[in-house]
Amino acid sequence: MEDLKQPWINAGYELFAKYGPDGLKVEVISRIVGKSKSSFYHHFADLEVFTAFLLRYHLDQSEIIVHKEKQCKNVVPELLHVLVEHKQDLLFNRQLRVHRDVKEFADCFQKTSDEVGAAVLDIWAEALGLEDNSHLVLMILKLSLENFYLQITEKTLTYEWLERYVKDLQAMAQEFNKMAVR
Repeated sequence: MEDLKQPWINAGYELFAKYGPDGLKVEVISRIVGKSKSSFYHHFADLEVFTAFLLRYHLDQSEIIVHKEKQCKNVVPELLHVLVEHKQDLLFNRQLRVHRDVKEFADCFQKTSDEVGAAVLDIWAEALGLEDNSHLVLMILKLSLENFYLQITEKTLTYEWLERYVKDLQAMAQEFNKMAVR
C-alpha cells in the first residue's frame, strides 16, 4: 500500500516545497500523478491526513540529510554539495518556516533545524574559524539559518550561491570575533 501512496507523496512534497500548503490542491495533485481524485481520497481521506504524510516524509528526508552531513569533513565543498543535492527538502523546510504559525509545521521545522544544526556544528565552527567560541558559532548558525530560509528560492539555491553565502558568513564571523576579543 505504501508504494501506491509514494507518487502522491512525491507530487505533494514538490508542490509544498514550491508553493507551501496553499499549493496542495487534490485536483492538481491528481493531475500530476495521473489518477482520479477519488484515488487520492482512498489513500489519504483528506488533505489534513495527506499533509501529515508529507511531514513524516520530510522528517525521513531530514534523517537522510543529517546522516550525510555527519559524513562531511568540511562546509566547502562537501556540505554544500549535500545541500544542493537536497534542494527540494530545503525548499520544503523553508515553507515550514514561512508557515510556522501552523503548530505542526513549526514543530517539524524546529525538529529538522535542531538536528541539522547539531550535525554540522563542528565543521561550521571550523569554517568560521571559531573553534574556540562555541557560543558564537551557535549564535551565528541560528541567525544564518533564519536568514538562509528568507533568501533561498528554487533559482538561487545553487552551489555558487551557497559558496558566496558561506564566504559572507565567514567575513561576518571574523568581524564578530574581533569585536568579542576587544
